[in-house]
Amino acid sequence: MSSALDSLLKLIPEVPRPPRRLKLAERLLWTALVLLLYMALSQVPLYGIRWSEEAFQPMLLIQVIMASRRGTLMELGIGPLVTAGIVWQLLVGSGIVELDLTTREGRRIYSGVQKLLVLLFALFESLAYVWGGAYGPLSPAAQLIVIAQLMIASLIVLLMDDMLEKGWGLGSAVSLFIAAGVAQQVFWELFAPVGPLGDGLFVGVIPSLFHAVFTYAATGNATLLREVAIRRTGYPDLVGLASMVAFVVFLTYLDNVRIEIPVAASRYGGLRARIPLKLLYVSNLPVILVSALYANLFIVARAVWSRFNPDNSNPLLNVFVMYNATTMEPLKPSLIYYLTPPRGALSLVRDPLQVAVYALTFVGLCVAFALIWVMATGMDPSGQAEQFAKAQLQVPGFRLSTKVLETILRPYIWSLTVVSGALVALIAVVSDLLGTLGSGIGLLLTVGILTQYQQLLVREQLLEMHPTLSKLLGAE
Repeated sequence: MSSALDSLLKLIPEVPRPPRRLKLAERLLWTALVLLLYMALSQVPLYGIRWSEEAFQPMLLIQVIMASRRGTLMELGIGPLVTAGIVWQLLVGSGIVELDLTTREGRRIYSGVQKLLVLLFALFESLAYVWGGAYGPLSPAAQLIVIAQLMIASLIVLLMDDMLEKGWGLGSAVSLFIAAGVAQQVFWELFAPVGPLGDGLFVGVIPSLFHAVFTYAATGNATLLREVAIRRTGYPDLVGLASMVAFVVFLTYLDNVRIEIPVAASRYGGLRARIPLKLLYVSNLPVILVSALYANLFIVARAVWSRFNPDNSNPLLNVFVMYNATTMEPLKPSLIYYLTPPRGALSLVRDPLQVAVYALTFVGLCVAFALIWVMATGMDPSGQAEQFAKAQLQVPGFRLSTKVLETILRPYIWSLTVVSGALVALIAVVSDLLGTLGSGIGLLLTVGILTQYQQLLVREQLLEMHPTLSKLLGAE
């Protein structure tokens, strides 16, 4: 590595590792403190802009994947962290950037460059927000102040993620903040007492249901009961609540479905076992990748529209993006309109073509990203066969050979990759159409994250109860 890059990486602050392996209670405490800091930053308005809080806003795609909060220090959320991580891992995993991650120096360079990319993406997104007029007209001094605030907040998020990754806490800031943001939205959609609104109901499903029941008991009028079941205004309803419960159960079931391949360990006298391959082989990664792509595309679209086409008069730019200047809703037939997630079953009635285009595009991209991710990260048949061969695992009845293992694994892995990529995409699309609380993508990500945390907690409890396992698992 050049001395210039080495000097640059040394300027990026980092969190030192704890002097000892912390107990589970200590790590949970640090994790809770990080979460509280994130929630506090999500409530602090950016200085120098006109800030207003709407009573209710359905969770947008960009808010889900970035764990962001409009007009606050968490405007960018984890967006730079997610984008930098995806880009850098794909570059290294695909071999475009050659880096030996088995060495300490290689891991140091990998981590340092990723942090540098986080700050560069934070600067890019900050400029896009300010330059695109997301906060209205600002003086040059105010623009610099806003950019500085967003950059500092992104640096704090980076350090919080570094802190969790180094062993002070559990999991990662990306997972923790996404789950926290979706949980906040679900809680608000369930219990928000704001109202009555134009349709006679409240923002939250529970207050609306109680109000509708009391109205029916007092007057015999069932209009509000029908409205709370499916709300035409786009606010949370009973269909969204029921679909949320159903999808949580369904996703939890899918996460536990496995396809088992029988193997024998030659180094242990032919001991037989089974290697489980998850039905959701790529988990929720395709949704994260596609959502990150969409989120950054929407940021650029907003900036381009605000600067060059605010009156929708440019026919070339109209192909890319058009917005309603009052409601800021995308207008057809622009690309951004067809890439915007539909919200509620009535979307099928209003514009079935938009729903069809969005669904086909989202599913197609998820499958494509699933295949790319598997090939880039060594989860393809060749990479898995090499790992099995190194562990001296073989399929009973076949000789120990990487080529043989690859041939046997190929139909399983590629089928699981395509099926899991399409399945998670369809779940996200259908749940959005049903108006699922927290949004389909948010729910999908949160269920996966909570499952990972449950497995992580079980592992940490096991290591704490049996310290000798730490050496065997390399967890010290």
